[in-house]
Amino acid sequence: MARTRWGFGLGTLGRDMVAALVSMYLMFYLTDVLDVSGAQLAVITIILVVMRVFDAVNDPIMGVVVDNTRSRYGKFKPWIFWGGLLWGIATLILFFDTGVHGWGYVVLFTVLYLVWEIAFTINDIAYWSMLPSLTIDQKERERIGVVARICANIGLFSMAVGLVPVTAWLTDVFGSARTAWFVLAAVLVVIMALFQLLTLFLTKEKVAADPQNTPLRELFQVIVRNDQLLWVAVAMVAYMSGYIITTSFGLYYFKYIFGDENAYPLFAAVLGVTQITALALFPLVSKVLKRRQIHLWATVACLIGYVFFLLSGTSLVLVAVAGVFLFTGQGAMQLLMVMFIADSVEYGHWKLGRRNESVTFSLQPFIYKLSNAVASGVVGLTLILSGIDTAQSAADVTPEGATILRTAMMVLPMILMAVSYLVLRAKYRLHEDFYAQVIADLKERHGHEAAH
Repeated sequence: MARTRWGFGLGTLGRDMVAALVSMYLMFYLTDVLDVSGAQLAVITIILVVMRVFDAVNDPIMGVVVDNTRSRYGKFKPWIFWGGLLWGIATLILFFDTGVHGWGYVVLFTVLYLVWEIAFTINDIAYWSMLPSLTIDQKERERIGVVARICANIGLFSMAVGLVPVTAWLTDVFGSARTAWFVLAAVLVVIMALFQLLTLFLTKEKVAADPQNTPLRELFQVIVRNDQLLWVAVAMVAYMSGYIITTSFGLYYFKYIFGDENAYPLFAAVLGVTQITALALFPLVSKVLKRRQIHLWATVACLIGYVFFLLSGTSLVLVAVAGVFLFTGQGAMQLLMVMFIADSVEYGHWKLGRRNESVTFSLQPFIYKLSNAVASGVVGLTLILSGIDTAQSAADVTPEGATILRTAMMVLPMILMAVSYLVLRAKYRLHEDFYAQVIADLKERHGHEAAH
């Protein structure tokens, strides 16, 4: 299974670099590189929220398309390839200087971002919904998921650490910040393409596909009747909204509150090592603790991190301590979310009599996009209310503005994460013992080919 683990896991390395560039830093690019006006920023914020919600709602439709795909290359690989190709092209154009400015750029941005979101959906749903087809064993899924999430976080945090120094260096080389961002985007797209090829060539579907097609008219039933999947989605939207709100404010926090944006890469490096370590240790921890216990301690770690963050002031040491707690918990939560959704595939098969990997996993990008929509709205509104959208440095931010940012960045996410834990604690029951019963029932009903 080593070939499958690394073939699947490495495929997300470049993907998350490109995704991080847009999901975490697109707003910063618009405000600090393109210098869009306050009115244009307000409209773009609304556009981002609306399009992310619209695209999230359409994710399950793409899941049906993938689930109904039958080709010589399997269900998932054709969509991984074509989605990745379109995604790369859309990313390049999104950061290319077309010469359009003002309100004309807002219109162009709307079209480009919509294409970017659609392409991301195609690739992301096909990629992650392949995971349940690789094995039905919970522990092996964890091993594959660990490699994938570690690679994803290496990609994400390489962006967080490298963005400021790399764009500064490229700006010196080319004499233009906009050109610097485009060159960075082009390099990331090439990296994404190379690593996606590894997934296409090294992985193989091993769990038998359901020969039944899923009619589009039954899409809603497939999702709604899978109650475990629905509760995971509700809880994870709350959790990921809080997490993305915090990370989206990261560069703003260090530039306008902490007063030193050059400290951000160092902080991001600490967080990256912390989160990757938490992911790497997950298989060992899962041998000692049940998933329910891991979920509790991961949530507690996140909440402790926020408390330290609120008390940190301008102390880099306390900010780093806060980050270690927060991202230790986040590392575990990332993998738990993937595992909760993956196990919901078998639960849906057991309860509804049909195996729908892609429809089920379409809820993962749905979660991320809806969370991004919430975060985009919070970030955009906070920047406007705090006055940071017109600030040039920390000296331009009032104490009231700093309080508004801290509240949105730290207090609101704390509340959302606590709500997320309480929902799963009360409603999620697909833990180890019950999952084993589900698998045993599936084997009895459908034979060895249904679960191996």
